[in-house]
Amino acid sequence: MTKSISSQPSKSQILVLGGGPAGSYAATVLAREGFDVVLLEAAKFPRYHIGESMLPSCRQFLKFVDLEDTIKNYGFCKKPGATLKLVGEKREAYTDFVRISPDNGAWNVTRADFDEILLRNAEKSGVHVFEEMRALSINFVDNNPKGRPIAVKWENVVDRNLSGTIAFDYLVDATGREGIMAQKYLKHRKMNTSLRNIACWGYWKGTGMYGAGTRRENAPWFEALTVRVEWFIPLHNGMTSVGVVMNEGMANRRKEAAKQANGGVALTLKQHYLNCLQLSPGLIELLDGPYPVVQSASDFSYNAPTYSGDHYRLIGDAAGGLAAAVSIASSIRGEFEEAEVCKYHDAKIGIAYTRFLVVVLSAYKQMRAQDMPVLADFEEDNFDRAFDIIRPVIQGDADVGKRISEDELQKTITFCGGVFLPVDPELHARVAPRLDSKLLDPYGPVVTPEEIERLVPNDIEAQLVLKEINGRKGAGRAFSSIGSFSDEVAGGFSARVDRGSLGLIRDSSEVITQTTPPQKAPIESSKGAECFLIFLAGHQPLAARVYWPTCGCPRTCLPNFS
Repeated sequence: MTKSISSQPSKSQILVLGGGPAGSYAATVLAREGFDVVLLEAAKFPRYHIGESMLPSCRQFLKFVDLEDTIKNYGFCKKPGATLKLVGEKREAYTDFVRISPDNGAWNVTRADFDEILLRNAEKSGVHVFEEMRALSINFVDNNPKGRPIAVKWENVVDRNLSGTIAFDYLVDATGREGIMAQKYLKHRKMNTSLRNIACWGYWKGTGMYGAGTRRENAPWFEALTVRVEWFIPLHNGMTSVGVVMNEGMANRRKEAAKQANGGVALTLKQHYLNCLQLSPGLIELLDGPYPVVQSASDFSYNAPTYSGDHYRLIGDAAGGLAAAVSIASSIRGEFEEAEVCKYHDAKIGIAYTRFLVVVLSAYKQMRAQDMPVLADFEEDNFDRAFDIIRPVIQGDADVGKRISEDELQKTITFCGGVFLPVDPELHARVAPRLDSKLLDPYGPVVTPEEIERLVPNDIEAQLVLKEINGRKGAGRAFSSIGSFSDEVAGGFSARVDRGSLGLIRDSSEVITQTTPPQKAPIESSKGAECFLIFLAGHQPLAARVYWPTCGCPRTCLPNFS
């Protein structure tokens, strides 16, 4: 049970602000290391949240905190894969999670239930959780808001006469949309100009089922049209989450045009929502039953130049929570100086966001069939770290190291866009006998589009498969698992993800990132597509936060646990 206000301590070794999955996960991992952790959460759980679709990579993060079986046995809707149909393609791309193993599937979850499971697990692990407690302000050493934070003033959201101050050694800010450190003090958030969207959604009863009677049964469906993307995510409670994401400018123009056509009377939100759905033939045939209550929110992505500082970390998903935990543990244990471990955290978050952004933009590029100027949304060092494997191929070895250009970004986005091609396991199986096995190796050398044309000039199916495989070589590391999380070097360190000795290991070669995976494991088809789906359906890698005003928290991403 959540502790009473009277039991709240005046001091904690580590204070976590925000009880969404990012905060809960970081707090849990740190408490299991024996550290004293207090968590303040403004809402009373369970509480509603959008963002229902999970990735298989979440299983390893859940397993590390002893929750994989709990989630598996809860009854959430099983997710064998996911489907994305891009505009202009005759068939959809399908991500088959369970082709390798039936235990490699994921789930579509009701976030009220899922998030509460994580928060209660934090309590079980020794975290002192206080709900309905909102952080109002932060005190700093020498009153310097860019310096070291030392205490937080809080207020009870039910009875505002109840307030107090709690001091701490380390602060983890998982407040998401509110972003108290980033917004109020650091003031360094940067809105992504390429991804300013509006989303509206509702929960339907009595819908159809995608892939009924096949291996794809009950998989979520996503359809990407020229100016919008629509999702269809079945849930275990008999409801289906159905939503539309549209560019903000396009949405406003569409509403204005509809208003003029309607004699100057603006459409209601429900009318606008239903009109959008009517233009998606693959999705509309799955819908039946009573119309739902429709909700809407701005859906803006943002990042920041740094995600840490003297004794504080900013996080927004499970991978970010783990990065914060290993860096704080390493600092507390005196393994490395605080300034050094902050460099690891910043690099880890920046790399994850950059990979995510390229994958998402590659989908948008295909949808709109045109280049969008995106250079302003990228930080050069993070781009170098995130795409060290393919940059020599994109730009040429002699040019690597020069400043990135808009042209190079567009080529990278196009290259990674191969993950969205309509390739499924059946197509892979048909093509495999016709190709050299080295070309099918997900860890083999990167093959350029020009080389693919030369190798299989008249085999369209083989070209699709090879472009999809090579797209994953560039984009695949956007999907962080515990294994890849710990093996990748960032800021000169790798993570030691072992309970009881969590921390960092200095990389002896002092490289920035690892250019080849340490072990071979099967990579599922079209995982880049799933990254895009996660962005649209509520999950983004930690730096890419999204505004969802319904509950005051950001949507999460999974690995956007928020």
